[in-house]
Amino acid sequence: MASAGKPRRVLVIVENLPSPFDRRVWQESTTLLNAGYEVTIICPTGKGYESKYEVIDGIHIYRHDLPIEAEGAFGYALEYSSALLWEFGLAWKILFRRGFDVIHACNPPDLIFLVGGFFKFFLRKKFVFDHHDINPELYEAKFGRRDFFYKLMVLCERLTFRIADVSIATNDSYKRIAIERGGMNPDDVFVVRSGPKLDRLKLVPPVESLKKGRRYLVGYVGVMGKQEGIDYLLRAVQHMVIVMGRADVHFGLVGGGTSLEELKAYADELGVSDYVTFTGRVPDAALLSMLNTSDVCVNPDVANEMNDKSTMNKIMEYMALGKPIVQFDLTEGRFSAQDSSLYAAPNDHVDLACKIVELLDDPERRVRMGELGRRRVEEELEWRYEAPKLLAAYNRVFGGE
Repeated sequence: MASAGKPRRVLVIVENLPSPFDRRVWQESTTLLNAGYEVTIICPTGKGYESKYEVIDGIHIYRHDLPIEAEGAFGYALEYSSALLWEFGLAWKILFRRGFDVIHACNPPDLIFLVGGFFKFFLRKKFVFDHHDINPELYEAKFGRRDFFYKLMVLCERLTFRIADVSIATNDSYKRIAIERGGMNPDDVFVVRSGPKLDRLKLVPPVESLKKGRRYLVGYVGVMGKQEGIDYLLRAVQHMVIVMGRADVHFGLVGGGTSLEELKAYADELGVSDYVTFTGRVPDAALLSMLNTSDVCVNPDVANEMNDKSTMNKIMEYMALGKPIVQFDLTEGRFSAQDSSLYAAPNDHVDLACKIVELLDDPERRVRMGELGRRRVEEELEWRYEAPKLLAAYNRVFGGE
């Protein structure tokens, strides 16, 4: 907890999403603010978040431009170099204007340690690493190789952990990586899951028009990227429509990303574009309408080492809205959803299609599974259960002050 005298000041740095759009970052920031900390955020601009500086709910947000949405080695190098320059410059600006006692770095990428390490070693600031993605595994998932850049990411990850006073892991798999690969003291690693907030994920009436005249709707929310497995989902749609003859199902896919246009073209190539709505990135109200209307929600994340160890926010959002789930059988996905999900054989689009149809044809089971998921969020996974763990991590940072 912040000290009784002068409040502790936290500088949160996040590079891949704007605030308050990034839900985990915003939940952590508001939790710290409510506990008596002063909070400032450095993040990129984004659609709907173009203002370079604003104060929202008492949190000061400094945003910077990024040259492109990265795709390929050159694109990532340009994006990360630009972001680092902005982060260094804005950190100095904030130091003189508002001050900070700790830098809270949210990856990806694992380069923010360069900012945190500088201020730690030269100005004695604390450094907290909030481990959102396992970047070496993410690189391997995207490019399918363990080359020089993979080894470079392992090195950056190790340096980040070595510099961190405390590491925050999103699950136990990430905690093991911090300890075994990062060499951290287990007492300095805190598991803080990305639990949903039920005051945001509201139950609202379905919007039948989203079904496009069909009986059922299958919903998805997430990034439109290569490792998210949307290509598997589209092949599952093709199998359902053409092989199984299920013309009574529509699919609503919510989210943006570098592969969005490519995936639209792939749906057209497969002959299923009439059965799929790609919304792109939309406001919360549109997202909630799609998910609340859905009869089943799906998570087609590719079965690989990265996704197997990662907790996906979409799973708990589905559960919070009382929706039954179909996903590939992955370790952390199964831990989160348990009996509120059916589990298809990894990377098997035919089994994914069969599991979706199995649920659609069993309404009583859908209700029962949805209720199990909602109850698990209410009783175990909601953010109010995670907030004390975040504050315990900060209590460790400041030695119980």
